[in-house]
Amino acid sequence: MTTTPSESDGLVRTATFGWGGARAALGVVALLDPVRVSRPWIGDDAERTGALVFARALGGRDLALGAGAMFAAGRGEPIRAWALAGSAADLGDTLITCAYRGRLPRGRRAFIAGLAGGSAVLGVALALAERGRARRGVS
Repeated sequence: MTTTPSESDGLVRTATFGWGGARAALGVVALLDPVRVSRPWIGDDAERTGALVFARALGGRDLALGAGAMFAAGRGEPIRAWALAGSAADLGDTLITCAYRGRLPRGRRAFIAGLAGGSAVLGVALALAERGRARRGVS
C-alpha cells in the first residue's frame, strides 16, 4: 500500500499530536500529583520536598514540550524542533535512569527507562519523517 505525501503528512501530524498529548498529560499529572508520577521512578523518596520540586519542574517541562508539539502539529507548522527537543529530554531521562539503576527501586525502573527511551526514538522518527517531506519539497 502506498500513501500520498498528503496522507503521509497527516499520519506524521496525527502521531505527533498524540505523542505531544501524552507528554502534556503526564506533565499535568506531575504538576498536580507529583508523587503519583515519581514514585514508580524513585520510590519512597518521591514524597521528599526536593523530589516534589523536581517532579513538578519536570511536569512543567513535559507540559510545555507536549503542548508545543500538539499546537505545531495541529496548525500544520513544522514539528521537527519540538520532536527533537522532546527526544533530547527523554534521552536524558533514559540515560540518567540507567546510570542510577542500581540505586533506584526494583520493579518499574526498567519500564520507566524503556518508556522514556521509546519516546525518544519516536520523537526522532517523527522529526526524520518530517525532514523527508521537506527534502521532497512537500509542504
